Amino acid sequence: MILVTGGAGFIGSNVVAALAERGAHLAVCDRLRAADKWRNLGKVSLSELIAPEALAEWLPTQAAQLEAVIHLGAITSTTETDADLIAEVNFRLSQSLWRWCAAAGKRFIYASSAATYGDGAQGFDDDGSVQALARLRPLNPYGWSKHLFDRWTARAVEEGAARPPQWVGLKFFNVYGPNEYHKGGMRSVVAQKYPLAAADRPVTLFRSCRPEVPDGAQRRDFVYVRDCVSVILWLLAHPQVNGLFNLGSGQARSFEELARALCAALARPAQIEYVEMPTAVRDHYQYFTQARIERLRSAGYTQPFTSLEDGVRDYVQRYLSQPDPYR
Repeated sequence: MILVTGGAGFIGSNVVAALAERGAHLAVCDRLRAADKWRNLGKVSLSELIAPEALAEWLPTQAAQLEAVIHLGAITSTTETDADLIAEVNFRLSQSLWRWCAAAGKRFIYASSAATYGDGAQGFDDDGSVQALARLRPLNPYGWSKHLFDRWTARAVEEGAARPPQWVGLKFFNVYGPNEYHKGGMRSVVAQKYPLAAADRPVTLFRSCRPEVPDGAQRRDFVYVRDCVSVILWLLAHPQVNGLFNLGSGQARSFEELARALCAALARPAQIEYVEMPTAVRDHYQYFTQARIERLRSAGYTQPFTSLEDGVRDYVQRYLSQPDPYR
């Protein structure tokens, strides 16, 4: 059995679907609440569906049959301001799961984030050493909480503390793809702007607040969720791989290019309008992200990453434009 925390969420439900297709026995720990998040699990068979508050009691009862914990559950909103809540969910729960996996001899794969890099002034090198991590300065409580756990694991490994037989942290960059619909304002730009493009209306993008960066030229490393799933499946097949790795395409692309890819996927002429960036996000806005993926390649992962154009086309034509858009 494999436990996926956050398994009803965006990346988690895509991982669950892929594992289910391979015949895995699956347990999911997540909150579904009152919206349509449950639909992310509507096509899979589960062995267990566990409420987060019941997880600590459930784990010891399943130790004999549990193979691995894929820990993707977190508060992922970059605009959440309750730092106490973020620390409890994103840091302390992660510590508890690490310690349990170390004691029980279970493999542990967890989600970190490119938000740990802050404004990118220190680059995007996934050096997992204590010294390298100490140089990073996240810009929001979410990024800080993920960074806090990365630093905690790095120190535990350096000091020789008990650790899981396989441990991997994945610094996800800008992931897009099916099953992100419940995320509201935290959905990818592709999902948020699809209704505009589908209605043949202009796609709106933020103006740049930096004179050296033209409107629409802000660049991010957009990575299709299918590629994220591929990396996690590869890690499960290679239990000797340990460490902290970037998970992005390795190529920064502009928001203008993304908007054009979206319109092209709909066979519509590109129409783009620029709007003012909200003041609430200006001080925390990342103008450039690009994953260095040499460490992942050196570890043995050789599969190519999906281009922005191919990923957006697949997302639009196989999911967003369909009556049933779920994976």
